[in-house]
Amino acid sequence: MTAKKPFGTTRGGEAASLYTIESAGGLKMDVTDWGGRVVRLFVPDAAGNLKDVTVGFDSPDGYYSTDRYWSAIIGRVGNRIAGGKFSLDGKDYSLALNNFPAGIGCHLHGGERGWDDYVWDAEPFESAAGAGIVFTRTSPDGEEGYPGTVKVKVVYTLTPENVWRVDYEAVADKATPVNMTQHVYFNFKGEAGGTICDHTLQIESDVFTPYGPDQIPTGELRAVAGTPFDFREPRLIGERIDADCDQIRYGKGYDHNWVLRSQSGELARAAVLSGPGGARKVEVWTTEPALQVYTANWCRNGWKAKDGDVLCERCSIALETQHFPDSVNRANFPSTILRPGETYRSTTEFRF
Repeated sequence: MTAKKPFGTTRGGEAASLYTIESAGGLKMDVTDWGGRVVRLFVPDAAGNLKDVTVGFDSPDGYYSTDRYWSAIIGRVGNRIAGGKFSLDGKDYSLALNNFPAGIGCHLHGGERGWDDYVWDAEPFESAAGAGIVFTRTSPDGEEGYPGTVKVKVVYTLTPENVWRVDYEAVADKATPVNMTQHVYFNFKGEAGGTICDHTLQIESDVFTPYGPDQIPTGELRAVAGTPFDFREPRLIGERIDADCDQIRYGKGYDHNWVLRSQSGELARAAVLSGPGGARKVEVWTTEPALQVYTANWCRNGWKAKDGDVLCERCSIALETQHFPDSVNRANFPSTILRPGETYRSTTEFRF
C-alpha cells in the first residue's frame, strides 16, 4: 500500500511530496521525493511492535537548518574529494569547496547542490518482490562542475522478509566519476533515545583508510587490529569512540571508511548493528567495496527533529556503503569512473 501527501517546498522552489510504503513483513517507510530522504522507518521487534528507528525532520526547512544530507540519496560523488579537484582523461576539473575540516576546503557529497537537493521523479509500485518507489532524474553536463549528462535511477523496495533494498543504476554520455550512497541514520531506541554509544556494531573489515586533519585519506590501508577501529567482533560503539588517537580526534569520533573483505562486487555482508538488548538489529549487505561509518559527531545538542523530538551529539549512526573517499585522485583505490557505454550498478540491503 502506498499513500502520498505534500512535504513542503525546497529552497530550489520545488514542491516535495511524502510517500508512505508498507511491506507485507511489517516494515513501514515515509520517504520524500526530495532527494529520496527516508523520514521515518518503522521496524517491528520479535513481537511485532513497530518503532521508528531513523532520524529525520518534518519539512525541507528542518533539514536545511540542521544537516541537509540526513537520510538522502547522495551523488554524483559521495564523500570527499581533496581540494575539489581531479583530472580525467587529460582534463582538469574544479568543484565547489563546501566542507572545511580543520579549515581545509574539500568537496563533499556532490557539492553545493548535490543530488540530495533535487525533487526526483517518483513512481510507486507493488510487485511480488515487495512495495517500493522508483526514483529517477537526469543530472546535466556541468552540474556542480562534473562532466557529462548522467541518467540515474534508484529503486527502494520493502520486501516481505523485512529487507529494505536499494538498487542504484546510472549511465553517462561522457566519462565522469560516480559514487552513490544512502545517508540514512539509525537509532534503535528512537531519535529522541539519546546516543548510539550503547549500540553494538560489527564490521566485516580488516583494514581502514586513515586520513589527515582534512579528513582526506592518506592512501594508506591500515590494519584495524590494535586500534579503536577494530569491529571484527561485535563491540559497543561507545567503548572506544573517545580514544586518545589522532584519527578519533580528527573526526570527533567515528567518521571513517572501512575496506570490506569482499571486493568481488557480489552482494556480501558488510556490517551488523544491534540496539541495546538486541530487540532490533540490521544486517547491511552490499556490492560496494567499502563502508563509511559516521556517528553524528557534528549533530548539535538541542536540534529539533520530527514530532518535536530533541536530538543530541552522536544521536544516530550512518552506515554508508560506497567506494573509497577521494578515489578519483587515488590510483590505488577502486575506480569510480563511469564511461559511456557502461552502466553503473550498485545494491545495498538493510536486512532487519
